[in-house]
Amino acid sequence: MGPELRLPDHYDPRRVGEVWPVPYERRAREARAWAAAHGLQPACEDRFRVALLAIDLQNTFCTPSFELFVAGRSGQGAVEDSRRLCAFVYRNLARLTRIFVTLDTHQPMQIFHAIFFTDEQGESPPPYTQISAEDVERGRWRPRPEVALALGMDEEAALGHLRHYTRKLAGTGKYQLTVWPYHALLGGIGHALVSAVEEAFFFHAIARTSQPWLEIKGRSPWTEHYSVLGPEVSEDARGNPIGERNVALLEALLEHDAIIVAGQAKSHCVAWTVEDLLADPRVQERGFAGRVYLLEDCTSPVVVPGVVDFTEQAEATFRRFAALGAHVVRSTQPMDAWPGVIGEQAGRVAKARGGSKAPARGGGRGGETSAG
Repeated sequence: MGPELRLPDHYDPRRVGEVWPVPYERRAREARAWAAAHGLQPACEDRFRVALLAIDLQNTFCTPSFELFVAGRSGQGAVEDSRRLCAFVYRNLARLTRIFVTLDTHQPMQIFHAIFFTDEQGESPPPYTQISAEDVERGRWRPRPEVALALGMDEEAALGHLRHYTRKLAGTGKYQLTVWPYHALLGGIGHALVSAVEEAFFFHAIARTSQPWLEIKGRSPWTEHYSVLGPEVSEDARGNPIGERNVALLEALLEHDAIIVAGQAKSHCVAWTVEDLLADPRVQERGFAGRVYLLEDCTSPVVVPGVVDFTEQAEATFRRFAALGAHVVRSTQPMDAWPGVIGEQAGRVAKARGGSKAPARGGGRGGETSAG
């Protein structure tokens, strides 16, 4: 593991909440020069391999005025999280082997969008409506017939699926089916990564000669897909698959010595992805939970004042992950001081260099330093 670096001059934390085109050619030249100036080795030469799993850092969740901005209780949660994550990536270019990026990916007609449902008056539910198994049994909400046909299923079969689906959620202790605002629509601006985050990931890719892994999730119209590792419900009422486990991604992550997790939202896609990760038999057999690090200051819960607030659920979930062995850390704390294998590896590297841990090399323009 190499030393912390200062923030490059191009990084401007004031622009993190804006949308703009990344100047790829210029950043590529600067990244190559940065790698040469700081002696950054290609990622393929890393002996201790660290993965960053960046979850759904898209405009739809992370940029104010977009469809499902994750404000947290501060009102600017996702923007503040993205600022810290960008700074973390730049400071730790030498330590991050590969960046895995998930992209929530939807189309208009899906089981969590308003057009899917109708009541007796032909009206759709408003955003953030919770639909329970009891609601479906009582006929409060049912699939809209023309939508069911558009998705290849007749009305009665779609209603049977909705009954099965809501019962399955209740039986597994997951969130009730939620009607979300239309969001992360494939091809739209909301689907794209936050500009400053994309720039940081691109800079890392060029500086470390490390191809990022981009993973889309959530395209099945018949199930929610908070976790990138698997859907909320994987089979319909007849046992036909409507989603499957992402074995390829899990195995790629487990090729690393440690996994760092950040992204949005803490209460939903981050929580369920980590839940699936820690529950996987391969993770448990290898005792890998202690190699998972959660950047608690680079993620926020869904909060819509006066409507929903998932803060308490998110905090309780992170406490449970810590009890299972995962490390809850902050991006502004030097990785050298983290517990577990990352801190131990940093100590070994420092000893090999002469018995002291390398300090961070100063701050860049307007950015956060490791002192936080």
